[in-house]
Amino acid sequence: MNENTLATLGEIESLRRTVARLKPGDFALVGSGDDAAVVVAKDSFLVSTDTLVENHDFRLDWSTGFDLGFKAVASNLADIAAMGAKPTVLVVAVVVPRDTQISWLESFADGLQAACDQLSPGVAVVGGDLAAGEQVVVSVTAHGSLEGLQPVLRSGAKPGDVVAVCGPLGKAACGLALLESGNQDLIRSYDDWVEAQLRPTPPIDQGVIANQAGATAMLDVSDGLVRDLGRIASSSNVTIEIDRQQLSGYEAMLDLPAQSLAATTLTWVLQGGEDHSLLATFPANATLPRSFKAIGKVVSKAEHGVVLDGNSISDSGWDSITGSKS
Repeated sequence: MNENTLATLGEIESLRRTVARLKPGDFALVGSGDDAAVVVAKDSFLVSTDTLVENHDFRLDWSTGFDLGFKAVASNLADIAAMGAKPTVLVVAVVVPRDTQISWLESFADGLQAACDQLSPGVAVVGGDLAAGEQVVVSVTAHGSLEGLQPVLRSGAKPGDVVAVCGPLGKAACGLALLESGNQDLIRSYDDWVEAQLRPTPPIDQGVIANQAGATAMLDVSDGLVRDLGRIASSSNVTIEIDRQQLSGYEAMLDLPAQSLAATTLTWVLQGGEDHSLLATFPANATLPRSFKAIGKVVSKAEHGVVLDGNSISDSGWDSITGSKS
């Protein structure tokens, strides 16, 4: 029996079946179904948006609908967390070919919901759009609440601050390398690393905790540690010194798959993106949240924005326009 597709069911029924899989959440007075959602906003709120394009940001021969829904939510929630705020609601627009099976859209919605439930309970998808096109495109707009706190910007790092990370470094890049190898035995053997690429799990709740602990600057590691540190350094007009020894634990987590792929762990740690871990600076006298690990320090502006053990280092990382490392 042929399964229903977007073309056979049409927009209204396709949307009804997809939206029915989503929960209302804690912050929506009126959810999906009207021309716009109505959302509780007691204080200053944040808005961020991101787009994922097939064969540029993901491949459907690697990612299921569930994977893609989960990753779309995770990457956008991380942007809100990186501002030191609590995510509240999401709006999701998706373009799919007309012959897309409804079961794929339902799986995609399940992935959206699973990410909300796992990463930030109470957050909900409250609306969006469904359209037909030549390839799959997912665009998510995330909202968040500061709940009386000040936003943590990239421009607040000061000489003397400690640089710290919450979450893995290089794990998603390792997963991508495994997928690109095409070696199914390796992909199955290191499925935890592969899942870090397909379904990242950023520490969303730690954004507010870092803010409360006095973080002076913060962002999420989406394009690679060095490139994202460079953004803080540039915005704050400082230089950031990384300590190689303090990265050894991150490298150790990648040793086994690196040996199988004849790869270099340090390259993944420094230049691999898409972990969406939180990268923050804190005053030297601040007590770091337990989930954060120090990896370096902020110093006065020098010739290079980021240095490793005193040596300049390439800021190679992911480029969202070219869809490759640069």
